[in-house]
Amino acid sequence: MNAPVRAPEIDRPATTWFNVAGPMNLADLRGRFVILDFWTFCCINCLHILPMLRRIEETFPEEVVVIGVHTPKFFAEREADNVAAAIARYDIRHPVVHDPNMTIWREYAVRAWPTLVFLDPGGYVIGHASGEPDPDRLLQAVEDLVSQGREQGALEPRLTQLVAPVAVGENLSFPGKIKALHGGGWAVADAGHNQIVLLDDAGGIRQRIGSGEPGFADGPAEEASFEAPQGLISDASCIYVADTSNHSIRAVDRGTGTVTTLAGTGKRGAILGVPSPAGITALASPWDLELLDGRLLFANAGSHQLGVFDLADGTVARLAGTGAEALVDGDACDEAVLAQPSGLALDEEGNRLFFADSETSSIRVLDLQSLTVTTLVGTGLFDFGHQNGLLRDARFQHALGLAWRGDGLIVADSYNRAVRFLDLEAGTVRDLEPGMTCQDPVCLRLGEPAGIAVRGSGEILLADTNNHRILIMDPVGRTYRTWLR
Repeated sequence: MNAPVRAPEIDRPATTWFNVAGPMNLADLRGRFVILDFWTFCCINCLHILPMLRRIEETFPEEVVVIGVHTPKFFAEREADNVAAAIARYDIRHPVVHDPNMTIWREYAVRAWPTLVFLDPGGYVIGHASGEPDPDRLLQAVEDLVSQGREQGALEPRLTQLVAPVAVGENLSFPGKIKALHGGGWAVADAGHNQIVLLDDAGGIRQRIGSGEPGFADGPAEEASFEAPQGLISDASCIYVADTSNHSIRAVDRGTGTVTTLAGTGKRGAILGVPSPAGITALASPWDLELLDGRLLFANAGSHQLGVFDLADGTVARLAGTGAEALVDGDACDEAVLAQPSGLALDEEGNRLFFADSETSSIRVLDLQSLTVTTLVGTGLFDFGHQNGLLRDARFQHALGLAWRGDGLIVADSYNRAVRFLDLEAGTVRDLEPGMTCQDPVCLRLGEPAGIAVRGSGEILLADTNNHRILIMDPVGRTYRTWLR
């Protein structure tokens, strides 16, 4: 039997701690089991683990300490203010240490996101698990450890002293996609408030859909609940919602405001395949929606696929992506490999579905006639940057939002805090912002914009997510201002 391994210290130089008053070390944790969650905030699989960890924290508040070890992939994830925003956005309440130099990652020999490392009450490593564990098996394993620790008298139960989170956002909180409503007006996925917000053409709030409390309940507009919805689209009768953390597609009746669930079970699903009944088929973090000829096209970010929901026959199926995670072009179902698609845009003829494949920082297109996937910009999982020029040379950084403009795509280049234009006719990429003049009394740097839409006048509406606002941008006059905050 191998000798137990003493856990490396977690109080390291050049780290920043969140949700606690100061740095924690292994001596502070002695007498309790510790779960180190190595994560990065771009990673959809890391986000799927958070509810599992919350169950453990609530079940064993004095016996188990969960500590997030944030280890960045992208340049933007090295910035502490972006990490703070992600912690608030995903309602993470346990201690988090931001390790931009990946010192703790290396000392624990971690190789992949997400990875859980388990420490015993004496400060020794007793196990690790990479990828997404089964929630019930994980909870049972922790229950067994705690029972064993009690029997051995190894536990010194006590609560971790946490710092209360700061409330963010008033009218909006971490808004996701913004889309035009059929017949006029706009709808915003107000993710931080767990609501859908309906706006008039001047940016005034007409209605909120959802109680505001996270949950998974159908019913009247003021009683129904969502959890961190990110995407939406509408027709004359309904607003369809990508209810991301509920892994479902919901519908809001535009006449009554009543919310119903169309697809998904509320649980994280596996890889999509052949058509199956929508009500019993689990989805995986749907992030955006488009509507075409009675079919909802959706970005199933959690399984690295595009899906299709047939509204007439009530089935969901794979549209593109094998379910692996990479950047491979080819036949949509048999060859193409995607990586966390998060933004969709149809061309005006409905022949091409463009998508932001976020983990490869790429912009790709699904030809809906030939059912083939082609990459326009991007080369791989670890290739990213902020570079303009020809498509083959251009680089994005974890773009999340797309809007079709007739001659190309407006891109919310989220981690570059930029708005850019992909010109399909010229075969080039250029910046729109940075480069515009701010007309606000106080001008803020863009904060991971995630949603984008084009008005009939040519103005751009941008969901400036971490700044909890919608901007209106004039690409001709080269100006922008806050439209709603």
